[in-house]
Amino acid sequence: MNADQRIVVGVDGSDFSTTALRLAGRMAASLGAPLEVVTCLGTSDLFLASHLPEERSPTTTQLEETAKRLVDESLERAFGGTVPESLTRTVKFGPPAKVLVEESRDAQLLVVGRRGRGGFLAQVMGSVSGACVAHAHCPVLVVGEETGQHQARG
Repeated sequence: MNADQRIVVGVDGSDFSTTALRLAGRMAASLGAPLEVVTCLGTSDLFLASHLPEERSPTTTQLEETAKRLVDESLERAFGGTVPESLTRTVKFGPPAKVLVEESRDAQLLVVGRRGRGGFLAQVMGSVSGACVAHAHCPVLVVGEETGQHQARG
């Protein structure tokens, strides 16, 4: 299967990203496409780690393990014990918006939650999802609440 047939979904452990993951899984199954779950360790994560007291400062490996655990928890919430067979997990280092836009280069669809773990709750759309809509190289599906509210750009 071609890499440009994959569906990429950004996951940060938030409820919105879990909903995005669930929908991306259904779409991948319907289209017979591989699903790639991407989580990002941004520069703020690395900056924070480098400025904590020595005995409490997590290593890059520990941060990566924490990110993988967040993805595993999101997978459990989204799919229970039935994770799609064609699913792959990737942890990337860098600003989430930039990483997801780059990942969109060889994808048929990028799926993101409307908001992530940070930001202001009054915002309709977070900075990462907004940047993905503006700059992605493929259509973007921004997933809102569990009720199925979403916006597409194509």
